[in-house]
Amino acid sequence: MTPPTGTEIAVLSQGRAAVYEEPLGPAGVRVRERPKTEPVPGAVAIAIRAASINHLDLFMAHGAQRVAPPRVIGADGAGVVHASGDPAWQPGDEVVVYPVVCCWECEWCRAGQNVRCARFGVVGEHSDGTACELFHIDARNVFRKPKSLSWSEAAAFPLTFLTAWRMLTTRGRLRAGEKVLVVGAGAGVAVAAVRIARHLGARVFATSRSDMKRRRATEIGAEAAFDSTEFSKAVREKTGDGVDIVFEHVGPATLNESMRSVASGGRVVICGSTSGVKAEIMMPRLFWGQMDLLGSTMGNVGEFKAVLDAIDHGLKPVVDRVYPLSDVEAALARLDAAEQFGKVVLSIEE
Repeated sequence: MTPPTGTEIAVLSQGRAAVYEEPLGPAGVRVRERPKTEPVPGAVAIAIRAASINHLDLFMAHGAQRVAPPRVIGADGAGVVHASGDPAWQPGDEVVVYPVVCCWECEWCRAGQNVRCARFGVVGEHSDGTACELFHIDARNVFRKPKSLSWSEAAAFPLTFLTAWRMLTTRGRLRAGEKVLVVGAGAGVAVAAVRIARHLGARVFATSRSDMKRRRATEIGAEAAFDSTEFSKAVREKTGDGVDIVFEHVGPATLNESMRSVASGGRVVICGSTSGVKAEIMMPRLFWGQMDLLGSTMGNVGEFKAVLDAIDHGLKPVVDRVYPLSDVEAALARLDAAEQFGKVVLSIEE
């Protein structure tokens, strides 16, 4: 059952959990024990089997997100229903979490535009997160786990694939046959973008500072991959006139090169700024190039359903490495050192 109108269901992380306690980087996230309770009406309690981490968790651990500790980290989670306050879900059901915080009741949520909700946020940043043994969340955030995915794979796709799907389809208006450049291949969202763009019939190119990551990008679908330093010339030489869409999440370090890589009338879609929060751009390049500079973050519930459907038709995430929950500091350190290709996952079954 859904809760009474105006009643907000709290997101709760219980049992053993990875908790951000101090802005010390990975060392500031520690495993703690939290009390367990039964779910309220309209909520589902999920025994988490796997949760993945994102740069969001790392930024929070470094104190860059202005989130007051303590906060359980993790936006992505997959597990088994432990107890349910909603008849749609029964104990034993295998599920994944739509990682968005919203009210579900405003006109935007009712219209399926969850990202426009006044209470819009991200699980693990604006609420407690999934890196725990038992996770309580509104039943409307719960979806069946794709049967084709392992637990670690099911925990690897929600935030990054949802973000990349919205960037490419809704915001970027990607059409089959178009050319897409994915900047900073190796990050979870960039790996998702390579996979999704290929799945949707695009020609895909990528950049990375790492030889290994450039090689891996071509193995999962990119036609070619370029060094991240001044890549626009190489992109234009390879594509003839530039690309139709640049998938950008790095920010100031690459934005101008990204804009140089776009064909006339192309789009640069931005979901992040891992290299800093302020960037200078050459304005004539924007207007003479008839360019769209588009912002995007996360995605609506309908877009999450579209990702689930695409997974049922062969789309698959890339897992970099799996750590036990007790090694959360090492998992975050791998992300902090930019050693990953794909998603770093925490296994809650230890």
